[in-house]
Amino acid sequence: MTRWLLTLFAAACALAGCARPDPNVVTLSYATPYPPTHPFSQADRKWIDWVEAESHGRIKIAPFWGGAILSSDQSMEEVRHGVADIGLIAPIYTLGNAHAQRAQVGFYGHVGSIDEQVGVYKCLIERFPVLRDELRGLRVLAVQGGNLPGILTRNRPVHSLADLRGLRLRAPAENTGVLRVLGADPVDMPMGNVYSALAKGVIDGVVAPADTLKSLNFAEVAHHFVTLRISRGAYPARAMNEARWRSLPPDLQALLARSQAVWERALADKITGAEKKGRIFGAQQGVVFSPISPADQARFDTLYNIDSAKTAASLSRFGIAGLPIFDEAQRLIGETPSGIAPACAPQGPANPQDPK
Repeated sequence: MTRWLLTLFAAACALAGCARPDPNVVTLSYATPYPPTHPFSQADRKWIDWVEAESHGRIKIAPFWGGAILSSDQSMEEVRHGVADIGLIAPIYTLGNAHAQRAQVGFYGHVGSIDEQVGVYKCLIERFPVLRDELRGLRVLAVQGGNLPGILTRNRPVHSLADLRGLRLRAPAENTGVLRVLGADPVDMPMGNVYSALAKGVIDGVVAPADTLKSLNFAEVAHHFVTLRISRGAYPARAMNEARWRSLPPDLQALLARSQAVWERALADKITGAEKKGRIFGAQQGVVFSPISPADQARFDTLYNIDSAKTAASLSRFGIAGLPIFDEAQRLIGETPSGIAPACAPQGPANPQDPK
């Protein structure tokens, strides 16, 4: 009976054009919560094409888009456990076991470009082992910065910091403290849940860059954007299961290590381009863009850094010395010309397994 089933399967496979897997080709799965049309995924596609071409067909990437197998808030653990070989990870949304990674994104007050964000992060992870330790089980393949957010609201325009009072805003964890000081009611949720929350009036607005007006269709459910400049940092955003990494031959490991620069450049270019497209699209959809006064911007920047220092100090409850990380980030930003990556940024992957 078993032999008959095997014969039947072989015949069906032959009719369908099946072939034996090529032992010389390594197939790696890549998973992301974002759809293939999102700027993040467009950058991912550029990386996939580069890896497959550069390997001369020895590596094949099988993508899974739109959260098919990977979630927004548990992706670090899912990649650690091999749900996907490679995945988009989000330490900024992880609820546990990445306290320093989650907090350090808020230590970048007055930062400039995406390149500067990524460079500062790479300096920090080289100096502070706790950041590397929180990535155990993962091989980082790309560090990602981002456009600086403003505040997008449904129906109530914001012209000054005083107008934030009483607004329920979705905000990253690193922004919740300063928003509370200003009288807002911040909530933290994965970005994938924000559209429906805005549409239903569960939240009044969201701290987000203008690219989300188009990339996440926020222009359909929110109509006012205040260009308050909210600083943010970089974080490890694409990673590979460490065991799967170790299973690869050295030359393919070296190729994937080289691909980090390709992936980071693609992300920076797509994210920057998406910001411009988002502003144009938002204006076409009737979104009203409002400036913030220099005095309010300066006040916000001051409150932001005061709150960030408090967050850094609070990491002591997890046995983490956070203030030195905050101080070093601010030193690097203060001493680096605007928009340029610090000279200490390493060229290779920022990984806990890299030899020192």
